[in-house]
Amino acid sequence: MKKGINIWSFKEGTAIKECIQIAKQAGFDGIELSLNEEGELGLGASDKDILKIKSYVEEAELEVAGLATGLYWANSMTSNDEINRNRAIDICKKQLEIASAFGVDAILVIPGTVGVDFIPGVEVVDYDRAYDRAMEAIGKLTPYAASAGVSIAIENVWNKFLLSPLELRTFIDVHNSKFVGSYFDVGNVVYSGYPEQWIRILGHRIKKVHFKDYRREAGGLHGFVDLLAGDVNYPAVMEALREIGYSNYVTAEMIPSYVHHSEQIIFNTSNAMDAILGRTH
Repeated sequence: MKKGINIWSFKEGTAIKECIQIAKQAGFDGIELSLNEEGELGLGASDKDILKIKSYVEEAELEVAGLATGLYWANSMTSNDEINRNRAIDICKKQLEIASAFGVDAILVIPGTVGVDFIPGVEVVDYDRAYDRAMEAIGKLTPYAASAGVSIAIENVWNKFLLSPLELRTFIDVHNSKFVGSYFDVGNVVYSGYPEQWIRILGHRIKKVHFKDYRREAGGLHGFVDLLAGDVNYPAVMEALREIGYSNYVTAEMIPSYVHHSEQIIFNTSNAMDAILGRTH
């Protein structure tokens, strides 16, 4: 398995080139980038902008481990507003296009929400309507994914939607496409389940993996802690990943970064991942 770090793990406002350089120094194999509303890698990014970022990655002898985006929180495929739903679909098309240019094999997609506790004012959508709308949206996007050669990897997040591995497995299988799968986040299921069980149930459908850790006793967003400081049974997680034959990136998503000496979280995470992966120095 390859070891990646998500760009959200770095101090907010750090230039992409600097993040790449720090990731290299810390011993990562790749960095997961994020498509944003604007900025260095925004929705309006040109081919020239993408080539420049790609050159930064190549110069550091790293890979683009994946392409995430936080834009699906404000633009939801399950929204009651059709304009909002269509914007979310357009964002996914752009994400697929950029991922293809970076040579990324799968993108992180949130297929909508039923509700979101940690974002004030987010609309609540009826679960059955959310399911139908998400199914329709991913169905529309599947041909674009196939054309780009990039998989839509649906992440399990705190969106009150697709709450069990059985439900997510069914949602994926209905599309009957190798370009629709799971972006499995280890830490996000700990409050309600066991990641090693999810891994075995989702199996070959898992396209990418996020590493986080979570302490159940803390609860809420405060439960997210440094790798190996929480309740994730990482030996069991690794056993399950090996059992299903997973060999792609495991990418740490450490949010938020440290208030002081923020770069240290990148190095601490790298060392913890070496222990989890059984890498020796």
